[in-house]
Amino acid sequence: MNWQIALPEIVLAIAGCVILLVGVIPRRDMTFPVAMATIGAFLVTGVLVLMQPEGTGFGGQYVSDSFSAFMKILALAAGALSLLVALDWNEKEGLSRFEFPVLALFATLGMMVMISANDLMSLYLGLELLSLPLYVLAGFDRDNPRSAEAGLKYFVLGALSSGLLLYGASLVYGFAGTTSFDRLADALSAEAGVSAGVVVGIVFIIAALAFKIAAVPFHMWTPDVYEGAPTPVTAFFSAAPKVAGVALLVRVLAGPFSELSDQWQQIIVLASLGSMVLGAFAAIGQSNIKRLMAYSSIGHVGFVLMGLAVGGESGLRGVLVYISIYIAMNLGAFAVLIAMRRNGRAVEGVEDLGGLGRNDPMMALCMAIFMFSMAGIPPLAGFFAKLYVLLPAVEQGFWVLATVGVISSVVSAYYYLRIVKVMYFDAPLNGFEPRAGGVTVVLGATALFTTLFFLFPAPLLAAARQAALALMG
Repeated sequence: MNWQIALPEIVLAIAGCVILLVGVIPRRDMTFPVAMATIGAFLVTGVLVLMQPEGTGFGGQYVSDSFSAFMKILALAAGALSLLVALDWNEKEGLSRFEFPVLALFATLGMMVMISANDLMSLYLGLELLSLPLYVLAGFDRDNPRSAEAGLKYFVLGALSSGLLLYGASLVYGFAGTTSFDRLADALSAEAGVSAGVVVGIVFIIAALAFKIAAVPFHMWTPDVYEGAPTPVTAFFSAAPKVAGVALLVRVLAGPFSELSDQWQQIIVLASLGSMVLGAFAAIGQSNIKRLMAYSSIGHVGFVLMGLAVGGESGLRGVLVYISIYIAMNLGAFAVLIAMRRNGRAVEGVEDLGGLGRNDPMMALCMAIFMFSMAGIPPLAGFFAKLYVLLPAVEQGFWVLATVGVISSVVSAYYYLRIVKVMYFDAPLNGFEPRAGGVTVVLGATALFTTLFFLFPAPLLAAARQAALALMG
């Protein structure tokens, strides 16, 4: 039955509608209960995803397999952790409105639809269901000109990417005669060959999806939106939508368009090279940590694309391992940024971390762990993330990609270690205000995962391998 195979999405959609109705009841502030209900809905949905049967539904437009389950759990975890760190920050900044968790819930629902999309039409439906709440979240601090600017920039460029996707989908449909991923795979593997129109359509689709994951050259929105949006929104942007975008890009290219790998592989290689180089060098001169993290995320996307370019079971497994570890490192680092409050206001400068090692040793230690991990220093999780995409690249002969990846890691270590230097060696500033419980929970959980991953890598590696094999059929 269709409704059984899509039960996680149906339950999350119903929960979202119920929570929205409860939130508008004119009583006391409902933000905290709504946020807790949303996190509870994420947990219930996660359990349903683990129990979800495999197969296709809704006329072949929806697919459930090990790959979709892996990425959905990751998206739900990122959404829940992002909400946890947002609660106290929103209250202190005067943004404590129940719409925030509701928007995050419907954005996460859009991600789940994207991850299970098996048709260009359901792909677009999920993409728009994700994008519309994100536009509102970017401008959530409506009285702040920076937030309003971030929302407008994201909306305009997001609309452009949606147009690119629709145009690419129309070209693929016009020349291949179908929008179904299964039928596309059959049509594109036929002996008659592939028309140039399909290849052009694929290029437009890749461009639209590259925008969603902030890959070069479609990264231009990222630094401004990251800096202007409220910090918890930036944390959400940098984690959950990346999961859905990567999942969709991998499913589209490794599924229906796998026969055309010679055509799209060079595009992914160039995007990977550009992302790693830009992420490494553009962040060096940044004094605002949110802009620095924006360029850092672009660099990490380059490593994800390296695994996709290599392809095969080892390459796709590397993609899944990398994005999983990146989510933990990134959300942990943003938990520190959200805790950066001094004299009743949030601060965002790198220099504002001065002397944190003496004022708050535990938070400084957690931040150092995340920075060392992002730099790829063993034995932290970030080292293994890069290892699992660099090894397949070397084995398959992608020497240029691997070399640029290593060099960009060395360069990016400069600005990661600069943050550690500021925390431990610069003159102490006034300490930050006491951090909230949600921030502490996220900090502790992500720091433990990042530190101890090398002791227990097997569960994640086995799940990633099973997901990659499911994608390859």
